[in-house]
Amino acid sequence: MSIEIASVTKSFGSHKALKDVSLSIPDGTFFVVLGPSGCGKSTLLRTIAGLEPIDSGEIALGGETVARDGYHLEPERRKTGVVFQSYALWPHMSVAANVAFPMETAGLKTADIKSRTNEHLATVELTAFRDRKPADLSGGQRQRVALARCLAQGAKTVLMDEPLANLDPHLRGAMEEELAAFHKASGATTLFITHDQREAMALADQVAVMWDGEILQVAEPDVLYRRPTSRRVAGFIGRSSLVGVEVNHVEAGYANVTLAAHRIDVDCPNDTRTGSATLMLRPEHLVPSVGGHGLKANVERTIYRGGFWEVFVAIEGLTEPLLMTLNRPAAPGETLFLDILRGWILPEQLAFSS
Repeated sequence: MSIEIASVTKSFGSHKALKDVSLSIPDGTFFVVLGPSGCGKSTLLRTIAGLEPIDSGEIALGGETVARDGYHLEPERRKTGVVFQSYALWPHMSVAANVAFPMETAGLKTADIKSRTNEHLATVELTAFRDRKPADLSGGQRQRVALARCLAQGAKTVLMDEPLANLDPHLRGAMEEELAAFHKASGATTLFITHDQREAMALADQVAVMWDGEILQVAEPDVLYRRPTSRRVAGFIGRSSLVGVEVNHVEAGYANVTLAAHRIDVDCPNDTRTGSATLMLRPEHLVPSVGGHGLKANVERTIYRGGFWEVFVAIEGLTEPLLMTLNRPAAPGETLFLDILRGWILPEQLAFSS
Protein backbone atom coordinates (compact mmCIF):
# COMPACT_ATOMS: atom_id res chain seq x y z
CA MET A 1 0.00 0.00 0.00
CA SER A 2 1.08 3.55 -0.59
CA ILE A 3 1.63 5.76 2.46
CA GLU A 4 0.56 9.40 2.41
CA ILE A 5 1.40 11.66 5.35
CA ALA A 6 0.14 15.22 5.21
CA SER A 7 1.15 17.94 7.71
CA VAL A 8 1.24 15.54 10.69
CA THR A 9 2.11 16.92 14.11
CA LYS A 10 2.50 15.03 17.37
CA SER A 11 3.43 16.38 20.79
CA PHE A 12 4.26 14.78 24.12
CA GLY A 13 3.55 17.48 26.67
CA SER A 14 5.52 20.55 25.65
CA HIS A 15 7.81 18.55 23.34
CA LYS A 16 6.75 18.54 19.69
CA ALA A 17 8.04 15.21 18.31
CA LEU A 18 6.63 15.69 14.79
CA LYS A 19 6.43 19.12 13.22
CA ASP A 20 4.18 19.36 10.17
CA VAL A 21 5.62 16.19 8.59
CA SER A 22 4.58 15.34 5.02
CA LEU A 23 5.72 12.30 3.01
CA SER A 24 4.47 10.46 -0.06
CA ILE A 25 5.63 6.83 -0.30
CA PRO A 26 4.54 4.90 -3.43
CA ASP A 27 3.26 1.34 -3.26
CA GLY A 28 6.07 -1.24 -3.15
CA THR A 29 8.82 1.22 -2.20
CA PHE A 30 11.60 0.45 0.28
CA PHE A 31 11.61 3.80 2.07
CA VAL A 32 14.09 4.68 4.81
CA VAL A 33 13.69 7.42 7.40
CA LEU A 34 17.19 8.35 8.56
CA GLY A 35 18.11 10.60 11.44
CA PRO A 36 19.84 10.83 14.83
CA SER A 37 18.36 9.43 18.02
CA GLY A 38 15.48 11.51 19.36
CA CYS A 39 14.61 13.16 16.03
CA GLY A 40 11.09 11.64 15.86
CA LYS A 41 11.68 8.62 13.59
CA SER A 42 10.06 6.04 15.86
CA THR A 43 7.20 8.38 16.70
CA LEU A 44 6.48 8.73 12.99
CA LEU A 45 6.43 4.94 12.57
CA ARG A 46 4.12 4.52 15.56
CA THR A 47 1.64 7.05 14.19
CA ILE A 48 1.52 5.18 10.87
CA ALA A 49 0.99 1.87 12.69
CA GLY A 50 -1.73 3.41 14.84
CA LEU A 51 0.18 2.94 18.08
CA GLU A 52 0.13 6.70 18.68
CA PRO A 53 -2.69 9.12 17.77
CA ILE A 54 -1.74 12.28 15.89
CA ASP A 55 -2.54 15.80 17.03
CA SER A 56 -3.29 17.13 13.54
CA GLY A 57 -2.78 16.33 9.89
CA GLU A 58 -3.74 13.18 8.00
CA ILE A 59 -2.36 9.70 7.31
CA ALA A 60 -3.65 7.50 4.49
CA LEU A 61 -2.67 3.90 3.69
CA GLY A 62 -3.51 2.61 0.23
CA GLY A 63 -5.74 5.60 -0.35
CA GLU A 64 -7.75 5.02 2.86
CA THR A 65 -7.55 7.65 5.58
CA VAL A 66 -6.52 6.02 8.85
CA ALA A 67 -5.85 9.12 10.95
CA ARG A 68 -6.97 12.73 10.89
CA ASP A 69 -8.35 15.31 13.30
CA GLY A 70 -10.82 13.45 15.52
CA TYR A 71 -10.41 10.08 13.75
CA HIS A 72 -8.06 7.20 14.63
CA LEU A 73 -8.37 3.79 12.95
CA GLU A 74 -7.36 0.95 15.26
CA PRO A 75 -3.90 -0.59 14.63
CA GLU A 76 -5.31 -4.05 13.90
CA ARG A 77 -7.39 -2.65 11.03
CA ARG A 78 -4.55 -0.84 9.26
CA LYS A 79 -2.97 -3.94 7.62
CA THR A 80 0.48 -2.97 8.80
CA GLY A 81 3.09 -5.22 10.35
CA VAL A 82 5.69 -3.85 12.76
CA VAL A 83 9.15 -5.35 13.33
CA PHE A 84 10.77 -3.99 16.48
CA GLN A 85 14.37 -4.37 17.64
CA SER A 86 13.36 -7.20 20.00
CA TYR A 87 11.43 -9.16 17.30
CA ALA A 88 8.82 -10.04 20.03
CA LEU A 89 8.48 -13.75 19.21
CA TRP A 90 6.66 -16.25 21.41
CA PRO A 91 9.56 -18.22 22.99
CA HIS A 92 7.47 -21.34 23.74
CA MET A 93 6.16 -21.65 20.17
CA SER A 94 7.91 -23.12 17.16
CA VAL A 95 8.80 -21.00 14.14
CA ALA A 96 5.73 -22.28 12.28
CA ALA A 97 3.47 -21.63 15.27
CA ASN A 98 4.74 -18.05 15.60
CA VAL A 99 3.95 -17.41 11.95
CA ALA A 100 0.56 -19.13 12.17
CA PHE A 101 -0.54 -17.33 15.35
CA PRO A 102 -2.00 -14.15 13.77
CA MET A 103 -3.98 -16.24 11.28
CA GLU A 104 -5.34 -18.43 14.08
CA THR A 105 -6.49 -15.38 16.06
CA ALA A 106 -8.15 -14.08 12.89
CA GLY A 107 -10.20 -17.28 12.70
CA LEU A 108 -8.89 -18.65 9.40
CA LYS A 109 -9.54 -22.28 8.51
CA THR A 110 -6.90 -24.81 9.49
CA ALA A 111 -6.10 -25.76 5.89
CA ASP A 112 -5.64 -22.10 4.93
CA ILE A 113 -3.41 -21.47 7.94
CA LYS A 114 -1.18 -24.42 7.05
CA SER A 115 -0.93 -23.39 3.40
CA ARG A 116 -0.16 -19.75 4.14
CA THR A 117 2.32 -20.61 6.88
CA ASN A 118 4.25 -22.76 4.41
CA GLU A 119 4.11 -19.96 1.84
CA HIS A 120 5.41 -17.29 4.23
CA LEU A 121 8.17 -19.53 5.58
CA ALA A 122 9.29 -20.18 2.03
CA THR A 123 9.36 -16.43 1.33
CA VAL A 124 11.88 -15.90 4.14
CA GLU A 125 13.67 -19.20 3.45
CA LEU A 126 12.93 -20.77 6.83
CA THR A 127 11.02 -23.90 5.78
CA ALA A 128 13.77 -26.16 7.15
CA PHE A 129 13.55 -24.42 10.54
CA ARG A 130 9.77 -24.59 10.98
CA ASP A 131 9.91 -26.84 14.07
CA ARG A 132 12.63 -24.97 15.94
CA LYS A 133 12.04 -22.60 18.85
CA PRO A 134 13.25 -18.97 18.64
CA ALA A 135 16.01 -19.69 21.16
CA ASP A 136 17.53 -22.17 18.69
CA LEU A 137 17.81 -19.59 15.92
CA SER A 138 20.39 -16.94 15.10
CA GLY A 139 19.49 -13.26 15.40
CA GLY A 140 19.07 -13.00 11.66
CA GLN A 141 16.79 -16.04 11.54
CA ARG A 142 14.63 -14.68 14.37
CA GLN A 143 14.27 -11.48 12.42
CA ARG A 144 13.07 -13.42 9.39
CA VAL A 145 10.46 -15.14 11.56
CA ALA A 146 9.20 -11.70 12.60
CA LEU A 147 9.03 -10.69 8.94
CA ALA A 148 7.11 -13.84 8.01
CA ARG A 149 4.65 -13.11 10.83
CA CYS A 150 4.11 -9.63 9.33
CA LEU A 151 3.11 -11.27 6.07
CA ALA A 152 0.87 -13.70 7.91
CA GLN A 153 -1.00 -10.77 9.45
CA GLY A 154 -1.97 -9.76 5.94
CA ALA A 155 0.32 -6.74 6.18
CA LYS A 156 0.43 -4.68 3.02
CA THR A 157 2.90 -2.35 4.71
CA VAL A 158 5.87 -3.49 6.80
CA LEU A 159 7.21 -1.00 9.35
CA MET A 160 10.70 -1.70 10.73
CA ASP A 161 12.01 0.17 13.75
CA GLU A 162 15.83 -0.12 13.86
CA PRO A 163 15.61 -3.90 13.18
CA LEU A 164 19.38 -4.35 12.81
CA ALA A 165 20.38 -2.39 15.91
CA ASN A 166 20.72 -5.49 18.11
CA LEU A 167 22.83 -7.47 15.64
CA ASP A 168 26.60 -7.76 15.75
CA PRO A 169 28.31 -5.63 13.09
CA HIS A 170 29.45 -8.68 11.09
CA LEU A 171 25.83 -9.85 10.76
CA ARG A 172 24.42 -6.56 9.52
CA GLY A 173 25.75 -6.84 5.99
CA ALA A 174 24.20 -10.28 5.59
CA MET A 175 20.90 -9.10 7.04
CA GLU A 176 20.81 -6.11 4.69
CA GLU A 177 20.90 -8.59 1.80
CA GLU A 178 18.16 -10.66 3.42
CA LEU A 179 15.96 -7.61 3.96
CA ALA A 180 16.38 -6.59 0.34
CA ALA A 181 15.48 -10.12 -0.77
CA PHE A 182 12.46 -10.16 1.54
CA HIS A 183 11.24 -6.85 0.15
CA LYS A 184 11.56 -8.10 -3.42
CA ALA A 185 9.81 -11.39 -2.67
CA SER A 186 6.93 -9.91 -0.65
CA GLY A 187 6.28 -6.77 -2.72
CA ALA A 188 5.16 -5.02 0.49
CA THR A 189 5.71 -1.32 0.97
CA THR A 190 8.50 -1.12 3.54
CA LEU A 191 9.20 1.78 5.90
CA PHE A 192 12.55 1.32 7.62
CA ILE A 193 13.72 3.48 10.52
CA THR A 194 17.44 3.84 11.24
CA HIS A 195 20.15 6.18 12.50
CA ASP A 196 22.77 4.32 10.44
CA GLN A 197 23.39 6.06 7.12
CA ARG A 198 25.27 3.04 5.74
CA GLU A 199 22.14 0.91 6.20
CA ALA A 200 20.01 3.60 4.61
CA MET A 201 22.24 3.88 1.54
CA ALA A 202 22.43 0.10 1.10
CA LEU A 203 18.69 -0.62 1.33
CA ALA A 204 16.61 2.34 0.27
CA ASP A 205 14.82 3.23 -2.92
CA GLN A 206 14.34 6.62 -1.26
CA VAL A 207 15.65 8.19 1.94
CA ALA A 208 14.08 10.89 4.07
CA VAL A 209 16.51 12.71 6.36
CA MET A 210 14.78 13.66 9.59
CA TRP A 211 16.00 16.15 12.19
CA ASP A 212 14.28 17.52 15.29
CA GLY A 213 10.82 16.39 14.17
CA GLU A 214 11.12 17.71 10.61
CA ILE A 215 11.90 16.20 7.21
CA LEU A 216 14.93 17.98 5.75
CA GLN A 217 15.20 16.23 2.37
CA VAL A 218 13.78 13.23 0.49
CA ALA A 219 15.78 11.74 -2.38
CA GLU A 220 17.32 8.61 -3.83
CA PRO A 221 20.49 7.63 -1.90
CA ASP A 222 22.96 8.75 -4.57
CA VAL A 223 21.18 12.09 -5.04
CA LEU A 224 21.16 12.64 -1.29
CA TYR A 225 24.90 12.04 -1.18
CA ARG A 226 25.82 14.09 -4.26
CA ARG A 227 23.22 16.87 -4.04
CA PRO A 228 22.29 17.67 -0.41
CA THR A 229 20.07 20.72 -0.08
CA SER A 230 21.42 22.03 3.22
CA ARG A 231 24.50 22.17 5.41
CA ARG A 232 22.82 19.89 7.94
CA VAL A 233 22.13 17.15 5.39
CA ALA A 234 25.60 17.51 3.89
CA GLY A 235 27.16 17.15 7.32
CA PHE A 236 25.01 14.17 8.32
CA ILE A 237 25.31 12.13 5.12
CA GLY A 238 28.81 10.82 4.52
CA ARG A 239 32.01 12.75 5.23
CA SER A 240 32.46 16.20 3.79
CA SER A 241 34.22 19.54 4.10
CA LEU A 242 32.10 22.69 3.95
CA VAL A 243 33.99 25.82 2.91
CA GLY A 244 33.15 29.35 1.94
CA VAL A 245 33.62 30.35 -1.69
CA GLU A 246 32.78 33.25 -3.97
CA VAL A 247 30.67 32.32 -6.99
CA ASN A 248 32.02 34.19 -10.01
CA HIS A 249 29.95 32.82 -12.86
CA VAL A 250 27.08 30.33 -13.32
CA GLU A 251 26.09 28.45 -16.46
CA ALA A 252 23.93 25.33 -17.04
CA GLY A 253 24.46 23.62 -13.70
CA TYR A 254 28.12 24.60 -13.35
CA ALA A 255 29.70 27.40 -11.34
CA ASN A 256 33.13 28.96 -11.43
CA VAL A 257 34.15 29.77 -7.86
CA THR A 258 37.11 31.20 -6.00
CA LEU A 259 38.44 28.95 -3.25
CA ALA A 260 41.46 30.19 -1.29
CA ALA A 261 42.50 32.46 -4.19
CA HIS A 262 42.14 29.62 -6.73
CA ARG A 263 39.38 29.48 -9.37
CA ILE A 264 37.76 26.10 -9.94
CA ASP A 265 34.62 24.75 -11.65
CA VAL A 266 32.03 22.93 -9.53
CA ASP A 267 28.46 21.61 -9.81
CA CYS A 268 25.58 23.75 -8.59
CA PRO A 269 21.77 24.03 -8.59
CA ASN A 270 20.29 25.79 -11.61
CA ASP A 271 19.14 28.76 -9.53
CA THR A 272 22.59 29.47 -8.03
CA ARG A 273 23.50 33.16 -7.96
CA THR A 274 26.85 34.90 -7.90
CA GLY A 275 28.21 35.96 -4.54
CA SER A 276 29.06 34.20 -1.29
CA ALA A 277 28.12 30.51 -1.02
CA THR A 278 28.99 27.26 0.72
CA LEU A 279 30.85 24.57 -1.22
CA MET A 280 30.61 20.91 -0.19
CA LEU A 281 33.69 18.82 -0.94
CA ARG A 282 33.55 15.06 -0.48
CA PRO A 283 36.88 13.30 0.19
CA GLU A 284 36.89 11.88 -3.36
CA HIS A 285 36.70 15.41 -4.81
CA LEU A 286 40.29 16.10 -3.70
CA VAL A 287 42.96 14.20 -5.64
CA PRO A 288 46.73 14.52 -6.04
CA SER A 289 47.56 16.80 -8.95
CA VAL A 290 49.28 15.28 -11.97
CA GLY A 291 52.60 17.04 -12.54
CA GLY A 292 52.80 18.59 -9.08
CA HIS A 293 50.59 21.59 -9.77
CA GLY A 294 47.30 22.66 -8.19
CA LEU A 295 46.41 23.74 -4.67
CA LYS A 296 49.28 23.53 -2.23
CA ALA A 297 48.27 21.62 0.90
CA ASN A 298 50.07 20.55 4.06
CA VAL A 299 49.17 17.27 5.77
CA GLU A 300 47.98 17.80 9.34
CA ARG A 301 47.03 14.24 10.37
CA THR A 302 46.09 10.86 8.91
CA ILE A 303 43.81 8.01 9.99
CA TYR A 304 44.13 4.48 8.61
CA ARG A 305 40.70 3.08 7.66
CA GLY A 306 41.69 -0.33 6.31
CA GLY A 307 42.83 -0.22 2.70
CA PHE A 308 43.00 3.58 2.58
CA TRP A 309 43.99 6.58 4.65
CA GLU A 310 41.87 9.58 5.59
CA VAL A 311 44.08 12.64 5.30
CA PHE A 312 43.35 16.09 6.72
CA VAL A 313 45.13 18.83 4.81
CA ALA A 314 45.54 22.54 5.52
CA ILE A 315 45.29 25.02 2.64
CA GLU A 316 46.41 28.62 2.99
CA GLY A 317 43.40 30.91 3.26
CA LEU A 318 41.17 28.33 4.95
CA THR A 319 40.86 28.08 8.73
CA GLU A 320 39.61 24.46 8.72
CA PRO A 321 41.42 21.47 7.15
CA LEU A 322 39.90 19.60 4.20
CA LEU A 323 39.35 15.85 4.23
CA MET A 324 40.61 13.62 1.42
CA THR A 325 41.55 9.96 0.99
CA LEU A 326 44.80 8.40 -0.23
CA ASN A 327 45.83 4.83 -1.00
CA ARG A 328 49.12 5.43 0.80
CA PRO A 329 50.14 6.86 4.18
CA ALA A 330 50.99 10.56 4.37
CA ALA A 331 53.15 12.01 7.14
CA PRO A 332 52.16 15.16 9.05
CA GLY A 333 53.99 18.10 7.52
CA GLU A 334 54.15 16.54 4.06
CA THR A 335 53.29 18.90 1.20
CA LEU A 336 50.74 17.81 -1.41
CA PHE A 337 49.49 19.50 -4.56
CA LEU A 338 45.83 18.86 -5.20
CA ASP A 339 43.20 19.13 -7.90
CA ILE A 340 39.56 19.59 -6.96
CA LEU A 341 37.12 17.53 -9.01
CA ARG A 342 33.72 19.12 -8.97
CA GLY A 343 32.16 19.70 -5.55
CA TRP A 344 28.64 20.97 -4.94
CA ILE A 345 27.30 24.43 -4.11
CA LEU A 346 24.64 24.07 -1.42
CA PRO A 347 21.28 25.57 -2.42
CA GLU A 348 21.03 27.55 0.81
CA GLN A 349 23.33 30.39 -0.25
CA LEU A 350 23.99 32.03 3.06
CA ALA A 351 27.14 34.06 3.55
CA PHE A 352 29.79 31.73 4.94
CA SER A 353 32.74 32.85 7.01
CA SER A 354 35.76 30.56 6.74
